[in-house]
Amino acid sequence: MSVKKRFVITTESNSDLPAAYLKENEIGIIPHYYDMDGITYGEDKLLTDKEFYDRMRKGVMPTTMASNPEVIRETFISYAKQGLDILHISFSSELSGGYSNVAVGAKEVCEEYPDIKIIVIDTLNASLGEGMVIMKAVELRAQGRSIEQTADWLNNNKLHFCVQFTVDDLFHLHRGGRVSKTTAIVGSMINVKPILYINNQGALVALMNVRGRKKSLITLVDNMLAGMGQYYSKDATVCIVHGDVPGDAQFVADLVREKLPDANIVVNTIGPSIGAHSGPGALGICYMGDHR
Repeated sequence: MSVKKRFVITTESNSDLPAAYLKENEIGIIPHYYDMDGITYGEDKLLTDKEFYDRMRKGVMPTTMASNPEVIRETFISYAKQGLDILHISFSSELSGGYSNVAVGAKEVCEEYPDIKIIVIDTLNASLGEGMVIMKAVELRAQGRSIEQTADWLNNNKLHFCVQFTVDDLFHLHRGGRVSKTTAIVGSMINVKPILYINNQGALVALMNVRGRKKSLITLVDNMLAGMGQYYSKDATVCIVHGDVPGDAQFVADLVREKLPDANIVVNTIGPSIGAHSGPGALGICYMGDHR
C-alpha cells in the first residue's frame, strides 16, 4: 500500500483569510506589498487594517506591488529542504503579476530540488474567493487526498468559487482604471453603487448598478441565493469581506443567516493589497455557485 507524501499549502497575503485560520492550518504566506507615504509595507512592517483605511479616508492613496521573487524562492526552498511538496494557491493572474512570479519561482526551485513537487493553482479569483479555494484544499488534504488529487479537484472546480462585491466610493475604482472619471462623478452624484464580480477569466468586471448603499448590500445576498444552484445548502460556507465597515458586514451576515440558518459564515477585513483599489467601505460576498 503506497503512502501519500505530505504536502504543505501556501498562498499570498491577499487571500484575506483570518490569521487564526492560517496559523491553525499552517498555511505558508508569500506577501504582496503596498506603499503609503513613501514607506513600503508587507513583511515585518505592517499597518493594522484600521490604520490603513483611516489613512485612506484622510486622502493618502496607496500603491501596490506584487510578490518578491526572492521571497518566493526562499519560502519554497524552506519547505523543499524539509522534503515537503508544495501546493501554492495563487491570486488571479488577471489581477496581478504575482501568479507569474510564483510560477517562475516554483520551476526554479523544482530544478534545484528534483525530488520536490510544487503545483501552482491560478484560482482566477481574489480575496476570500481565493481564500475559499484554500479552505477546500485544507479539507481535501485532511480527507487524505494527495497533492495531485487535491490540485485536480481545485482546477476542475475553481470556477464555482464566486465573488461579487460593491464599493462605497467610485473614485477608487476610477484610480484603478475600472470606471471612467465621468462614471465616477455622475455615479457619486446620484448615489449609484456598482455590483462587480470576478469573471471566468479572473478579471474584475461590472455586473449591474443599483441606487443606494443598503440596496447594494441586499442585492449581493439576493444574487448569491439566485446563483448558488446545486451548491445551495442551509449549511453552506459563505465568506464576507469588508473595507473596515464591520456594521455593514454584520448586516449582510444577518441577511445570509435568515436564508441559510446553518451557514458557516466567515467575516474578515479586506487586506491592504486589495483594499488599496477597492477603498474603505467596499464589501464582498464569496460563495460556491453554478457559475460566476
